[in-house]
Amino acid sequence: MTLEVKRIIIAVLGIAFLASLLFVQWMEIVRKQEELGIRPHIEVPADMKRCIECHRQKSPGIVSHWEGSTHAAKGVTCIECHKAEADDIDGFDHEGYHIATLVTPRDCGRCHEEELAEFSASHHAAAGNILASLDNFLAEVAEGGRAGQVTTFSPHSPTPGMNVTEVNGLAAAHTGCQQCHGSKVSFQRKGGGMIDVTDLTVNVINTTAEELGWIGEQLGHAAEVKIQLTGAERQSIKKQFALSPSRKNDLSQEEIAVIEKHLGHPLKDKTLLTDKETKKLNKIKLDAIEPLIVRGKEDKPLFHSGTWPNTGIGRLNLDGSRGSCSACHSRHDFSPRRARQPENCGKCHLGPDHPQKEIYEESKHGIAYRDLKDKMNLDADDWVLGEDYFDAPTCATCHLSANTIDKKITHDPGKRISWTNRPPVSLRMDTNMHGSVLKTTDPELRKALLAEKGAETSDVKRKRMSNVCSHCHTPDYIKGFYKQYDDFVVLYNEKFAKPGGAIMGELLKQGLRTKTPFDDEIEWTWFYLWHHEGRRARHGASMMAPDYAHWHGTYEVAERFYTHLIPQAREIIAHARAEGKEAEAKAVEDVVESILARSEHQWFEKDKKAAP
Repeated sequence: MTLEVKRIIIAVLGIAFLASLLFVQWMEIVRKQEELGIRPHIEVPADMKRCIECHRQKSPGIVSHWEGSTHAAKGVTCIECHKAEADDIDGFDHEGYHIATLVTPRDCGRCHEEELAEFSASHHAAAGNILASLDNFLAEVAEGGRAGQVTTFSPHSPTPGMNVTEVNGLAAAHTGCQQCHGSKVSFQRKGGGMIDVTDLTVNVINTTAEELGWIGEQLGHAAEVKIQLTGAERQSIKKQFALSPSRKNDLSQEEIAVIEKHLGHPLKDKTLLTDKETKKLNKIKLDAIEPLIVRGKEDKPLFHSGTWPNTGIGRLNLDGSRGSCSACHSRHDFSPRRARQPENCGKCHLGPDHPQKEIYEESKHGIAYRDLKDKMNLDADDWVLGEDYFDAPTCATCHLSANTIDKKITHDPGKRISWTNRPPVSLRMDTNMHGSVLKTTDPELRKALLAEKGAETSDVKRKRMSNVCSHCHTPDYIKGFYKQYDDFVVLYNEKFAKPGGAIMGELLKQGLRTKTPFDDEIEWTWFYLWHHEGRRARHGASMMAPDYAHWHGTYEVAERFYTHLIPQAREIIAHARAEGKEAEAKAVEDVVESILARSEHQWFEKDKKAAP
């Protein structure tokens, strides 16, 4: 054996010895961390070790995150969350297991039943309703390229380095609105198109005539369809209109319009089917749809790229559930610490139209959080305000987490909010038995609806929030804050929001603007006023951020109202007169001038009118 070979052997043995020392040291550090509770001890079941080791090679980040989770510490592995039932549309066989890629709130609810029930009743779960809103019209049409059912258009010039044959007109909606609000998760359909939850289920709200016909054919009898009304609503309609409607088909269009205006929401109807009938129809639909799904390796159903990946909090899932738990509880460690921090909410709650995160950062609460974050015990198991920490509140503190008065965490952030500042005109958060905000102004109807089981007043919600406030503030302080907040919202509503809405409504009524959103300049102006500036003002007031309440808020609302909305309305009036539409012009003019004649607006043109 040569000297050179001996040197190589000694070097290899030395390196091996050093590696073994480092490994032993690492094992000792892990053991100490487990003893101290810093790192949980992970006992991987024998049948799951193969999954863990395989994914440690293919997707090590997922495994690393999971190993730091409470799930791992408690023996909850891949299959507990990803297992699929035999008849699940998204299930496929993988390495001896029948699994699904997409984990929905219904899957999480197998262990977290109470959390699922709270979340499902929340406004978060309904965030996917944006798919039929003005915001979505902006993304799909104004920003995008939807034209009726056509969602693509041809490129107008080459893209160097990329063969672009068509432009996806929904790209802005897919990557913008729907990443926060949620997509309608879909599979790719053979021959083009998508397959979503509406293709897989029956018993839907506002059932179509086509759907009813199909149900009748499958069951051999017509399906009964009834209007969904609460007892109080039925009594009110009977008293007001001498009607006892049970089906929309029994009402004329005029009666429907009057009743919907009275209730403050559209009439909904529902197909009444037995559980057995529903299962039968769902199975028929599933069997018919399944062969149309595009599948990949291992017969895995392939998602439509416009709808997945998506962790939008109001996502419409293929199993009929709504939402995504990972919107707040990031996979795969589902860290409570992260969910408790304001940055977690900032993925969606920021920007020009709802800058809650920026507003919080400006407030005294946000300033205290940045300074005292290290003292807030964010890793605590329960994280109870007044026990585990005292130093500053986060979004979770006020809206979700437990405190010494209300010991219980909630997954419905609306339970502590007394105003909704989302619509053009803020509404008190009086909610009916279904959790919907009451819009009717009829005192008797409101009283009856609030008396029903499950209904709740805004005052009850405010008391819950006040309980949070009371850990750091006196009763007089809390009362004074809410008086300032209420006064601010009422001022915005009465001076700008209601008058602006009245002008826009009269323009539409008189045919001086179209029903198509955003094709008239004044529609953009009005949208900016309430959706951006008006929300910033109201949210700033709600979270004690004076700059957002004033300079980013009511200052910009006033400027938009007086120097844009009013002049544009008058310009439309002038054009209408020039076109011979005197009656229509006069009707809108009367609304505008009656508003400006009010005491709070007289300053605007007082000197101009007095000038010779």
